[in-house]
Amino acid sequence: MKVMVVDDSNTIRRTVETILSKVGCEVSTASDGYDALAKIASVRPDLIFIDIMMPRLDGYQTCALVKNNPQFKSTPVVMLSSKDGLFDKAKGRIVGSDQYLTTPFSKDELLEVYESYSSKD
Repeated sequence: MKVMVVDDSNTIRRTVETILSKVGCEVSTASDGYDALAKIASVRPDLIFIDIMMPRLDGYQTCALVKNNPQFKSTPVVMLSSKDGLFDKAKGRIVGSDQYLTTPFSKDELLEVYESYSSKD
């Protein structure tokens, strides 16, 4: 399964990449929304994790652009954020995210989210 991790935090990108690589994922990373949009067309990920708080193009904007592209409309997007508020989760749903994972998350929480999408193939 191809997974893309979009986060301006090198630590989060590496952590997710390490955990998912160990379960057989092909992981691509991007440091912000523009970087992600440039890579998504060539990588064609099966699942995308996007941080909300990023410079230049935030996670909400990035998710909306991914979901508005007919080619990637059905690609699951999981928002990553330290914000756990109802408003933030609702805004994520409005822009098309499929799930919301609050940081810091455990390895088990990440794998649970991943497995919920990997089993749909």
